Amino acid sequence: MRYVLMALVIALAFTLLAESTMAQCVMCRASLGNNSVFMRNLNIGVLVLLVPPVTMFCSIIIVAYRHRKGGAVDGTEE
Repeated sequence: MRYVLMALVIALAFTLLAESTMAQCVMCRASLGNNSVFMRNLNIGVLVLLVPPVTMFCSIIIVAYRHRKGGAVDGTEE
């Protein structure tokens, strides 16, 4: 539990201290030019497309963590 909390604190620190980044590659940014409205919409689209894979990955990790010893979640075995 201590390591998970430490990892969350470190991830939060990296998030807060990082420069403002755009969710797009250099080629996409160059092709958009100075069209800030379209660039903003592209960034939102990239983030929306990122949600399902992250959700699936986190769900798999949670299920694996809960069943890591092969027993029941509450500690009692049937």
